[in-house]
Amino acid sequence: MEEEKMPLTSHLEELRKRLVRILIAVGVGFVVCYYVRDYLYYVITRPLVSVLPKGSHMIFTGLPEAFFVYMKICFFASLFLTSPFTFYQLWKFVSPGLYPHERRYVAPFVISSTFLFLLGIAFGYFIVLPPAFGFFVSFSTDFLKPMISFKEYLSFSLKLLFAFGLSFELPVLIYFLTKIGVVSSRLLKKQRRYAILIIFIIAAILTPSPDAFTQILMALPLLVLYELGIILAKWAEKKKVVKHEEAQ
Repeated sequence: MEEEKMPLTSHLEELRKRLVRILIAVGVGFVVCYYVRDYLYYVITRPLVSVLPKGSHMIFTGLPEAFFVYMKICFFASLFLTSPFTFYQLWKFVSPGLYPHERRYVAPFVISSTFLFLLGIAFGYFIVLPPAFGFFVSFSTDFLKPMISFKEYLSFSLKLLFAFGLSFELPVLIYFLTKIGVVSSRLLKKQRRYAILIIFIIAAILTPSPDAFTQILMALPLLVLYELGIILAKWAEKKKVVKHEEAQ
């Protein structure tokens, strides 16, 4: 912050540079993922296949649909694979606006952001998807058999996993909002009841399925992460006080 403010054009140029690097990394990751596309297909369909009736299978309804579905799998897998590099580029974009001692937090930011992002995806994959699919498939009968489109299934699953990955970034967001003085632990505690309401609204928006079961499964970990964010906010405030005392 001791540097002169950058003009808007410089910010836009910096943003373009970071986005180009992210896209290049995603492109390289896509090529890598394409070579293991069959394994990725097995991984992404496992939560559904494990609960489908014996002899069931997924379908595709258009000639190019299966091809583009594989491309979509590889693209999203590349996003997950290159997430550490993406978070690093995001940090490099915002770091010019930070104090010199704050710029040293690049490693904690990248590691914590990546860990929480992947943790959210893992939570959605192992905890949410199997019971959600089991619940939906349980309505099949002798006269009502599931014939699931691979395209629709993939769109539902990837949106849900991506939503969980992003929502698990809540503690990191709260920590850095506290660092720049936008929120405080006292404010977060005081507004807890409103935060709970907002969390359930966000869960309803982010989940591609309108069922309450899936939305609750997303809201519950967000409530825990909000409380973790309050703890991190207190820690950030203590560090600010210590640095202020040292400066005096």
